[in-house]
Amino acid sequence: MRADGREADQLREITIERGWSTHAEGSALISFGGTKVLCTASFTNGVPRWLTGKGKGWVTAEYAMLPRATNSRNDRESIKGKVGGRTHEISRLIGRALRAVVDTKALGENTIVIDCDVLQADGGTRTAAITGAYVALADAIEWGRAKKFIGQKATPLIDSVAAVSVGIIDGEPMLDLAYVEDVRAETDMNVVVTGRGLFVEVQGTAEGAPFVKRELDALLELGVNGCADLRDLQLAALAADD
Repeated sequence: MRADGREADQLREITIERGWSTHAEGSALISFGGTKVLCTASFTNGVPRWLTGKGKGWVTAEYAMLPRATNSRNDRESIKGKVGGRTHEISRLIGRALRAVVDTKALGENTIVIDCDVLQADGGTRTAAITGAYVALADAIEWGRAKKFIGQKATPLIDSVAAVSVGIIDGEPMLDLAYVEDVRAETDMNVVVTGRGLFVEVQGTAEGAPFVKRELDALLELGVNGCADLRDLQLAALAADD
């Protein structure tokens, strides 16, 4: 039994509030326990200059953490005058995860930018961001279809995508680590998986002792199963008002 009462293979309480922003073409406020991330998708008819005339669209993402998302206040990166390496890394990860399930030709020459802003952090902010970003992206695509920027029969989304953290704590593999667990983890890993169960990305590091293949296999199985549960929650959120 874990500090919050969960079993080793159990997700935290997950909620997805679809359409949270009245201004964005797609949005979702997602909660992984105490971690809360607002994901907004902005749709633009047109593409960056380097893609003009190629008949393809573009999907990208930006990630940021509010100054008081954590226990102590952090300065805004805009005030510091530069974006930190962690922020760049996570932004690129979210973009890669989303593009893995998008047919850019079916999207047409349109651009969707996903902004993932961490309102409150309690571990797993990047995995929550990816999971919520997919819901925002799906709604933005349907907005573009309704406005006739995307063909009525086009299928830009070829699959769903979700992500979850896993780790080894006191020798036991565990799913969806909260912050108090993450800081104690002997091995820490983020797993990004499509709805069909295909891997997009695996980020894993031995924080303490190196891990063996048996432990890696156990972590990957936990991640795949956790992402399958997240996929079901995503699809339920997207179907809620249909």
